Parts: sequence; C-alpha cells; structure tokens
Amino acid sequence: MLPLQERVPLKNSLQRLSDVLVLSLLLSLLAYRLVSLHRHAHLWLIAFTCESWFTFVWLLYMNVKWTRVAYKTFPQRLSKIYHDLPAVDVFVTTADPTLEPPILTANTVLSLLAVEYPFHKLSCYVSDDAASPVTFYSLVESAKFAKLWVPFCKKHNVRVRAPSVYFSTEPQTSHSLSSDFMREWRRIKDEYEELSRRIETANEDQILSRVADGSKDFLKTDRRDHPSMVKVIWENKEGSEDGFPHLIYVAREKRPKHSHHYKAGAMNVLTRVSAVMTNAPFMLNVDCDMFANNPEVVLHGMCLLLGVDDEVFSGFAQAPQQFYGALNDDPFGNQMVVLSKKVMPGFQGIQGPFYAGTGCFHRRKVIYGSPPGPRSIEKRGNLSWEELEMIYGNSLEFVDSALQITSDYSKGLPANLSSRVEAAKKVAACAYEFNTSWGREIGWVYGSIVEDLLTGMRIHSMGWRSISLTPEPPAFLGCAPTGGPASLTQHKRWATGLLEILLSRRSPILAVMKEKLMFRQCLGYMFFLVWPPRSVVELCYALLPAYCILADSAFLPKSSELGFLVPMALFLSYNVYTLTEYLQYGLSIRAWWNNQRMQMIYAQTSWLLGFFSVLLKILGLSETIFEVSQKDQSKPTDLTGADDPGRFTFDSSLVFVPGTAVVLINLTALVVGSMRVLWQAEAGELGPGIGEFVCSAWVLLSFWPFVKGLVGRGRYGIPWSVIYKAAVPVFIFLQMCRNE
Repeated sequence: MLPLQERVPLKNSLQRLSDVLVLSLLLSLLAYRLVSLHRHAHLWLIAFTCESWFTFVWLLYMNVKWTRVAYKTFPQRLSKIYHDLPAVDVFVTTADPTLEPPILTANTVLSLLAVEYPFHKLSCYVSDDAASPVTFYSLVESAKFAKLWVPFCKKHNVRVRAPSVYFSTEPQTSHSLSSDFMREWRRIKDEYEELSRRIETANEDQILSRVADGSKDFLKTDRRDHPSMVKVIWENKEGSEDGFPHLIYVAREKRPKHSHHYKAGAMNVLTRVSAVMTNAPFMLNVDCDMFANNPEVVLHGMCLLLGVDDEVFSGFAQAPQQFYGALNDDPFGNQMVVLSKKVMPGFQGIQGPFYAGTGCFHRRKVIYGSPPGPRSIEKRGNLSWEELEMIYGNSLEFVDSALQITSDYSKGLPANLSSRVEAAKKVAACAYEFNTSWGREIGWVYGSIVEDLLTGMRIHSMGWRSISLTPEPPAFLGCAPTGGPASLTQHKRWATGLLEILLSRRSPILAVMKEKLMFRQCLGYMFFLVWPPRSVVELCYALLPAYCILADSAFLPKSSELGFLVPMALFLSYNVYTLTEYLQYGLSIRAWWNNQRMQMIYAQTSWLLGFFSVLLKILGLSETIFEVSQKDQSKPTDLTGADDPGRFTFDSSLVFVPGTAVVLINLTALVVGSMRVLWQAEAGELGPGIGEFVCSAWVLLSFWPFVKGLVGRGRYGIPWSVIYKAAVPVFIFLQMCRNE
C-alpha cells in the first residue's frame, strides 16, 4: 500500500557550520570580556551580561534549526485507502466586527465551504465573540451566495476559493475559455460584488428590523451581556453533491461577572457545541482572516493524521502562517517567511511544530486530554457519572459524545441539527465550566492570552507529537497587520502571553521534569518564551553606546586594539548570515533590513511593555487585557497617492514611548559626542572609540521610522503626548550620564 505521506530530512550542513561560526565568535567575545574585565569599569560587566544572554538565545536558535524535516503528502491516494473519509468540524473565530470586518469572515467561510471534501462530512462553526447582528447577517447572506459559488468552483476547478481574491484579477485569456464560462464568471462576480455591498453597508438597525432570518434574537443584547445563541444557518440535509457543508453560528453566553478566557474560552465553547451537534473526530480551526488557499487542504490534513503508523506522531497538524496581498519587502517585519521556512521544519525534527492558533487540524480526543495509547480509554470508560461530570460538565449529551470520541467508537448523532440546538446552548453557557476540567486538563488551556502556544505545549507534554502541513500551494493565507499601532499591539499581546507561560506552573521547564516534553522541544519553546525578558537586555545594550559617548567612557575595545577584531567579525558575520537566509528564500535585501530593524523595534517597545504588564499583573496592580489586532482586507495597492500602507504610523499609545526615548537619547549622544570629539581633538585628548559611535548610529538607523516620526505630521508623526512622556526617561538617563 502506497503511503499517504513522506518524511523528508532537509540538508543543512552549511547552515550548521555557519551557526557554529557565529557561536564561536560569541564565545570568543565573552572570553575576551572575562580576561579584560579587571582593567575596565562596570560597563564591561553589563556588556558581558548582555552578550551572555545573546549567546544563550543563539544556542536556543541553533537547537531549533539543527535537525530540519519536511513532510510531503499524497492526497490523491486517500480515496484508494479510505472509502469513507472521517468527518471534520471546522471552526472560524471572530471577536470584533470593527477590527475584523465581516466581509473577511464571509470570504474565509466561503473558501472553507467550497473545499474538496465530501460535503456531508464537513460542518463549519463560526464563533462570534461580539454577538454582532452584522456578522450573523453576513453569514446568512454568504450562505445564499454559496449556493452559486460552491457549484461554480467545483464545475470549473477554481483553485483560489475565496471570492474576494479570485475576483481581484481577470481570468487568464486563452482559447480554452469559452464564452459560456465568461458569462457565468461575470454573473458570479456581479453576485459577489452585490454580496460585498450588502455586507459592507449593513447596519444593526436595518438588520434588527428583520425577523425572518433570526435577527430578532439580537434585540436588546449587549456584546458583554447576552445569553448563548446557536443558529443553524444552513443544514445540508440531503448531503447531495450540489450542496455545501453545514453552517452554524455560535455566540457564547457573556455575563459581566464571569471570566470568558479570551479566544481559549471561545474555542472550548466551539468544541462542546460541535460535539453535541456533529461530533467529528477531527477539528480544523482558522482565524476569520485565514482563507483556505489550497482547495485540497482537508485532504492534505487527513493524509498527515491518518497516514502515520502510530497516531502518537500526529496529535495535530499545523500549517505555517502565510499571507496574501502582503506589502513588498515586508516593511513591518511580520510576514514571518524565514521563521516558517527555518524554524517550523526545525521543530518538526524534534517533537513537532508548536500550535500557532490558526490553520491547525486537531484530533478531538487529544483536545479532550487523552494521552497516546489505550490507557485513557480504559481509565475514563470506568468512571462514574459524578466523576465524568467533574471532567466534562453536566451535559448528558456532551458526556456521551466525549465518551464516544475517547473510546474511538462513534454511534452517530441525530441527522437533524435543529434538534440539538438546545443542548448546544446549554454547553455554550458561561457557567458550564465551573468545577470541571475545562481549561486545565481538557480543551484549550487558560492562563495566557497566547492560548495556542500553551495548548500545544500541553499536548506535547502528554507525549503527543505534531506534524507540519506544508502543501503547495500553501494551505491557508491570511492578512498581516499593517501600520505601527496594529503591528506593535500584536507583538505586545504575544509578549504578554509568553511571559505568563514562562512564569506559570505550565512552564516548559517544569514540563520537561514532570511530564513527557522532550528537552530539545523545551528549548524550542524557550526560544519564543524569552522574548519578553530579552527586551530588557536589548534595551540595555542599545543604550550602552549612548551612555559611553555621554559619560566619556567605552564598552568596546579601541579600533587600534587587536580585541576590536572580535566584535567587528561578529557584527559582520551575523549580518551576512541573516542576509543569506533571506536571499536563500528569494527575499530582497530591503526585506532583510526591514526585518532586522523591526525585530529591534519590537523588542524595545512591544516586548518591553508586555514584560512590564506581566510584572504589574503579578504585583496585583493590573489585569491582562486582550487586544484584537486590526485586520484589513488586502486590496491592490496604489502607492501614487499620499496614503502609503508601508509607511510607519503612530498614535498616542504607550507602546511608542520606549522607542521615542531610545531615539532621543541616541540623537543627543551623537550630537554631544561629535562636539566633544572636535573639542578633544584640539586639546589632544581621546574620547569614546569609533565602535560606540557606529553602534549608536546603528541603533538610530534601526529606529529610522521613529526618527522620521519626530518630524512627521498627522498619523505619520509621533504625537506630542508621546514625546512628553518619553522626555521623562530621557532626562533621567542624561542625569545618570552626567553624574558619572
């Protein structure tokens, strides 16, 4: 029997050699610091501490990339082996109709309804955490359009099944395109443009006046205070080839005095609602802006989940996040091309890729906390009703469905979805999880706003492995945040959640000692979890050159000393190494530079605020706030106008204060240092070495968007309120330099 997948080790001898070269230079610099420490002031000790941290981070990076592996799938073989494919429940999550426009959600849903998979085996659940009638209306209208769109995709083998992307270009002119096809194409396009117009111009008052589509349930509801709503928008009762999968709208109950656990809580509600309605053994979850770019994506996912000799090797299948309509040269450093090409295959060579929160196929029983092997079946099969209730909750329908899944036996559910709506509403109640194992032993894990990483780590800690989903074309495509505020907000949220995990009882360090997380997988997780504390180190190192210039001291060897060759060689080799990585994957030099500078900006702004927000939470002075990143539907870019989407924008958020302070400090240092050098040259004295000036100038180049922001106007300029706030730490820093 031909395999459904193939494991392909990736050659990386040259990469390993380059990694070792950079590591040897880092160790050489540390050795030079140590032997010279007694001849220099405390600045060298600070530099030694920072460089030790950088060496540690480099070792973590080396570990992740050391054994890179990829998987190739063969979906055409699936039907020859499995005559009856397993059912899959698809989850789409949205939280704010303003920041996440409903037309984006509609396109994602339409792309999923049209994938190549038996329709009667698919069910699409949309979680609306804002309980927005506009979002509900967009799904109702999308279901109507799907009756035209899905057959059109099947008939003409459309490859990109998100209509906004498909209709953004004209069909390639060829003799094979008949006049009948072009007429149908224009008709479907006109229908989609009308759908878009209706959704984008819809307002709540108009929608709430309707009764026939179920909008009356949204009357007098508040997004933070409303009962659970479960609505079957479309049910494929006949399961015919001309239909499309079930479409169900879910808005979980919200009450002001109940914690809702952000996206993790929404995912757990979707898990329970789908269990009592369709109970598929596999689940796929995507964000509202991540459309199915590969029509065979579900078939590829099943190749990975069904094509292993032992299911322990595929607890979940994760596709890397990739983006469509992205800005040229990645001006905000958030397209993560090198990360997905280098780091994801590296994780695959250990215990498998981390769960990224979207584009992931799950085994339902793994989400229910079942460890690999038959032990969990025996254990839970012998529990009393009271014990089962303490684990799963007090819904008889849900407990029965969960036992079917964990025992690998499914007797099926009633064909009529409407008969299960009341049971679904019960498990979507905000009090359902009280005194149960939800959020701890089963479901998506609570305790961090990056629930994806925490949940994936729990799965790995149980002994499961994960597997990469990397078909061609890419499985899913989404939209990356643009502008300064959206990008920095996203990284601040990540940093906050990562530090929450690092300092919690679910830290990978503890999981290695007490559970089944592999040591190298732990180091892989640590590569991301150290982002927040890394911000403090990077900020200190970025301020060292300015401090030395202002205080008339040095933290680097003089250019005339032999030791100067070590940091110079390290600087050059590291930048050549990272540049080569970008060129290797067809990216430009400008894309490399944008990613290098944005990494420094993120570290000293977003990650820094994430670090301090967690400290304030630990001290009981603040609470974690989940901030939704704004998502814009990508459109053809016209850069001839004044509005340049690749230009850095600012607002009055605190996240811009540290970066503004760093720029002001280094500008002051370069001006004062240059004047002092001229004055000391006349007096025949020596000032700080050339290394300090080069490093300070490098920091300014990296923060060039902030330098331009000091003289920019409107949203392209740094607000005066931010500059005033930044002036406080600048003044304190200058006083410290003056007192030296």
